[in-house]
Amino acid sequence: MVSPSDLKPERVMRAFERAGWENQGRMGKHYKMRKEGNPHILSIPVHGGRPLKKGLFLALLRFAGMTWEEFRRHYR
Repeated sequence: MVSPSDLKPERVMRAFERAGWENQGRMGKHYKMRKEGNPHILSIPVHGGRPLKKGLFLALLRFAGMTWEEFRRHYR
């Protein structure tokens, strides 16, 4: 079972894409994602394959308007 503190950025981005978020490209080492109808832009750091920190990931979920269970359905 996956926990919020051990998630790879590339897989997190794919999960958000499955949930309807669109990759807007890269600025440095951060990927920007946007979704129609949501005022927030998600900024996902990709630093050498290191996992996302739990606090950052939970903030991304909050901005995306998703729960952990909803996200897990898209995370593979």
